[in-house]
Amino acid sequence: MPRNPDATRARIMKAATDEFATYGIAGARMDRVAERAASSKERIYTYFGNKEQLFDAVFSNYVKESLAEVDFDAHDLPAYAGRMFDHFADDPERLRLSTWYRLERAGATPLQTLIDTNDLRVRRIAAAQDDGSVPSHFSAVQLLALIQALSTSWATMNPEFSALAAPISRRERRRTVVEAVARVVGGTGESGA
Repeated sequence: MPRNPDATRARIMKAATDEFATYGIAGARMDRVAERAASSKERIYTYFGNKEQLFDAVFSNYVKESLAEVDFDAHDLPAYAGRMFDHFADDPERLRLSTWYRLERAGATPLQTLIDTNDLRVRRIAAAQDDGSVPSHFSAVQLLALIQALSTSWATMNPEFSALAAPISRRERRRTVVEAVARVVGGTGESGA
């Protein structure tokens, strides 16, 4: 049977995504990735380089997929936050990858995909502020930071607080995120502090 490099790369990416989401970079094992991908470690190294480079490829791919799946609308930031909430609630693996990235790649060379994605969203928020659709009591960077934090807030709680919040339904959690972002964007908080 002839080799299909694209199919092999796709299997490696899927296996590596699962491995990194579960174990992070330090705990991930290339032999497990190779086994799950029905490939060899040598093939992984040929296609992606070392383990850190493979993680960067996985994370860059995740960012691109997220951008495609979760429409960013700077003119309706509360709805965007709701879609982000759904994105992470539907697949907690996504948030784990982001957490591992922040923990284990903090000092690494920044990923261009992430730079471009953040820059695009900040520019869109700034444009919406310029046209008056979004208030400017927070900078575009501040708004994006708040929206990202609020949309992932329920998923990043410690286990003890998660137990306390367990009776709150997913629907109510999502509503809370959307309403909180609406209030942030609406400027009901203190300004100039």
